[in-house]
Amino acid sequence: QVHLVESGGGLVQAGDSLRLSCAASGRTFSSSAMGWFRQAPGKEREFVAAISRTGGSTYYTDSVKGRFTISRDNAKNTVYLQMNSLKPEDTAVYYCAGRRQNVVVTASAQYDYWGQGTQVTVSS
Repeated sequence: QVHLVESGGGLVQAGDSLRLSCAASGRTFSSSAMGWFRQAPGKEREFVAAISRTGGSTYYTDSVKGRFTISRDNAKNTVYLQMNSLKPEDTAVYYCAGRRQNVVVTASAQYDYWGQGTQVTVSS
């Protein structure tokens, strides 16, 4: 079992940057593919980015390509989401997720572990 805790959210202005962190407990973190999702008010949860267990493979939704970077430090059991050039439409609760298999996927239903979420608000 993996327990995930996100941090790093906050209120920023358009164009600013934030780095989200997701600290994981459990011995299976280093073998798990990890992902970030987000959910805006009144909208469904959507995929943002994912990374393989070694960090060798990453995948992004089109709207964040070139602005967001997912990375991980297996020695620290932590996955990160660096968010640059933030836009008001990036406002959402951001969730960290992990899956037992080391396959990078975008469907939330294929993730086994979830954090509680961290709020990111971008003002215009």
